[in-house]
Amino acid sequence: MDKSEAITLTQELVRKPSFTPDDAGCQPMLIERLKKSGFSAHQQRFGEVDNVLLWHGEGEPGLLFLGHTDVVPVGELSAWDHDPLAGQIKNNILYGRGVADMKGSIASMVVAMERFVAEHPQHPGKIGLLLTSDEEGPAQDGIRKMMPWVAQHHDFAYCLVGEPSSSDWVGDTVRSGRRGSLHVYITIHGQQGHVAYPHLAENPVFNSAAAIHALSQFVWDEGNDDFPPTSFQISNAHAGTGAANIIPGEFKIQANFRYSPESNQASLEKQLRSILDQQGLNYDLDWQLSGEPFFCHDPEFRRVVDACIEAETGKKTVFNTAGGTSDGRFVAPFGIATLELGPINKTIHQVNECLLVDNLLVLERLYARIMRELLL
Repeated sequence: MDKSEAITLTQELVRKPSFTPDDAGCQPMLIERLKKSGFSAHQQRFGEVDNVLLWHGEGEPGLLFLGHTDVVPVGELSAWDHDPLAGQIKNNILYGRGVADMKGSIASMVVAMERFVAEHPQHPGKIGLLLTSDEEGPAQDGIRKMMPWVAQHHDFAYCLVGEPSSSDWVGDTVRSGRRGSLHVYITIHGQQGHVAYPHLAENPVFNSAAAIHALSQFVWDEGNDDFPPTSFQISNAHAGTGAANIIPGEFKIQANFRYSPESNQASLEKQLRSILDQQGLNYDLDWQLSGEPFFCHDPEFRRVVDACIEAETGKKTVFNTAGGTSDGRFVAPFGIATLELGPINKTIHQVNECLLVDNLLVLERLYARIMRELLL
């Protein structure tokens, strides 16, 4: 097995246009490959989403690698300096949509597992790879639906998510948890009317101005030693029919809470309603919980990952809970200690997404060392 195989596999994955929720053949290719190393596979498809668990061994403890084969759209092709689906390498940099988020991680995991099994065919414990094509989208038909089956049939003590956690060098940051994600859809009701007769109408946009300002300044909680404070952001706002001479009858706001364990949906709803009520608004709220906060308290898992990073890089990592969400939020509730360790995230979701090819080799070695430390 050539040392550049993780790079080659990343290129092969990048060349498959797996835009959410289309897996575009990534998982079948990986299934065929890992079966040659003795892995078993269980596939489940929910709606348009492909999911698979691959595993080797039947003992304890179990280490589960978690990833997603889907990627975000490339956007305007002319803005890219390199074909986003070609996996080109120039000056030791690999370009393409998904190289960092997170096909490079998957390739490094696969090659590390192949090497581990080749060197330890009768290894104790169990290693697994859980993949979905629904992480970048709604995340309703992916790991969320796979985990009940996984937890029923397999016992994994640890989960390592390959999301791009690093900032400047591979392994400088490990996500030890994530804040929860809660969407709220706010409809402010007014009275539609003609712009020439404002006294016969009630503009919900004007009525909402003070509340929006109050929401932007409100402190929902202070966070804690492991989590930053809860944040609230408006992502979309819409009012009107498109006509220039109509006062809108409704103002629709889409917003998101990234919340710490110091808050929950009930407390956030109570606080939000209080602010809206203080302004005398007539409103409706619809809620969608995307995921609850999770945190890895397992000292042994944290110790092993910390030690492996220092052994491979000569540097100390930092554990934190910054950033967005990941599919780890669907794994941790099953009692599985979950950490996130992946490549540098500076170009994810951007034009010219790229990664130093050497970073893939470091990542492969890290995953392999963690397997050895936990399972042997």
